[in-house]
Amino acid sequence: MPDKWEYPWYAAWDLAFHTIPFGLVDPQFAKDQLLLLTKERYMHPNGQLPAYEWAFGDVNPPVHIIAARALFMSERRETGKSDREFLSRIFHKLLLNFSWWVNRKDADGRNVFEGGFLGLDNISVIDRSMALPSGISLEQSDGTAWMATYCLGMTWAALTLAEENSAYGDLAVSFFEYYMAIGGAINGLSESSAGLWDEEDGFYYDALQRSDGARMPLKVRSLVGLLPIVSAVSVTSAQTERLDEIVPDVIRHIREYEELHPELTSLMPVRTLPGGSEVRLLTLVPEERLRRVLARMLDPNEFLGDYGIRSLSKFHQDHPFELHVRDQLLTVQYEPAESSTGMFGGNSNWRGPVWFPMNFLIVQSLRNLHRYYGDEFQVEFPTGSGNLATLEQISDDLAHRLVSTFLRDEAGRRPVFGGTELMQTDPRWSDYLLFYEYFHGDNGAGIGASHQTGWTALVANLLGRGPLGTN
Repeated sequence: MPDKWEYPWYAAWDLAFHTIPFGLVDPQFAKDQLLLLTKERYMHPNGQLPAYEWAFGDVNPPVHIIAARALFMSERRETGKSDREFLSRIFHKLLLNFSWWVNRKDADGRNVFEGGFLGLDNISVIDRSMALPSGISLEQSDGTAWMATYCLGMTWAALTLAEENSAYGDLAVSFFEYYMAIGGAINGLSESSAGLWDEEDGFYYDALQRSDGARMPLKVRSLVGLLPIVSAVSVTSAQTERLDEIVPDVIRHIREYEELHPELTSLMPVRTLPGGSEVRLLTLVPEERLRRVLARMLDPNEFLGDYGIRSLSKFHQDHPFELHVRDQLLTVQYEPAESSTGMFGGNSNWRGPVWFPMNFLIVQSLRNLHRYYGDEFQVEFPTGSGNLATLEQISDDLAHRLVSTFLRDEAGRRPVFGGTELMQTDPRWSDYLLFYEYFHGDNGAGIGASHQTGWTALVANLLGRGPLGTN
C-alpha cells in the first residue's frame, strides 16, 4: 500500500489497480511493481500469486492482466513505442497463474469458478474464505466473470506478441476458446453447467451446488451479478483484416469455432455498420440479458447512487436476503456506510458503499460495449426516468458522479469529507484530499482507511478518460 502512516503492507489485487494511475506518473515504476509479485521469490511454483503477507494462500481477483494491458496501451499511446519485453515477461508468468486458477478453482471442469474470498469481504451472505461442508461448492458469478476477463486479456496479449512471433497465435486461440466455454457455462448455454443467470429476476447470482446436482441460487443483488458485463470486447473489420495478415490461422479457427458452436452465437454477435464494414462483439451477456442487468444497475432504487454504482442494491434495505443454516439466520442488508457485521473484522463493507476500482471497470466496460452497439443502442437512464441514453453517455455520467465525490458542490462542500467540519471549512485542511478506501453509498462520504488506499487514485484516469479501453 502506498503509505507509511499506518503500516506498509501489500494486497495483490490492490497493487494491480495502483499501477494504473501510477502509470500516469512513472510508467517504468508501475510496470516494475506489476512484475514484482510474479518473481520467483514471491510467486509460488504452482502459479499462485501471494495475496498479502498475513495470508499468502488467500485468493484475490486475477486482475494483473487488466493492469498490464492498461500500462502497455497507455505507454504506446504516449510514446509511440510498445514495451514487448514487459508484456512478454508478464504474459509468461500469468500463464502459470492462469493454470493455477483453472486447476484449483474449477476442480470439476465445468467452466464455472469457485474462487472463494476474491477480495469482496462481506458481499455474500456466507464467508467465502471459509471451507464449505463436503459435497457443497459455491459457484461464483464474480469468479467466473473474472476468469472470462482474464481469458480476454490473455487473448489480447498473445495476439499482440504474435505480431512479431506467430507462435503466440496458438495461445490466442486457446484463450479465445476458453472464454467462449466460460460464456456458455455462466449462461447455461452448454451442457457443462445450468448457468448462473436467473430468468425471473434478470440477474446473475452465485449458487450453492451439491454433489447430487441440487443447487440453490443466493439471490443477493450485488456487484457479483454486475461483473459479467465487464468481460466484453469489440473487434472491427479493420482489426480482423490486420490479424488475418499476421496470424491467419487464428481468424480461420475463430470462424470455424463459430460454425461448430451455434449455441454460442449470442455471445459473439456481428453488426454491420454504415458503409458496409462489420464489428464483432465478444461478451458474456447477450443483448436481451444486458438490457435487464442495466435496468437494475441504473436504477436509483437499486445500484445507481449520486456518486457511483453501489456494491449492493438498495433494494435490500427493506428486503434483506435471509438464509437459514441449521440454527443460524444469515442476513444481507443494504448498509451504505460502515459494516454492522464483524465478518472480516468489521472494518470493510461491500454491502452498499461505492468502491472505485469496480466502478472504474464498469465505466470502461460501458465504453467498450458502446464501440459495438453504437448510438442506436439506448436504455432508460436513470431507470424509471423516461430519459434514454447511449452506453457512452451513461459511462461519461458515471465517471462524472465518481469525480464529483471530490469536487465542491454548490454549497462549497466536498462530498468526500461528509460531516467532518474541519476538512470541509478549515482552509488548512479543506484542499487536502484523501483517497479513502470506499465511499458512502448515498452521500459519497469517504469511509474506511483514508491514507493507504491507492486504488481510489483511479479517479485520475477517469479525468482523462483512462487508459483501460479494450480496443
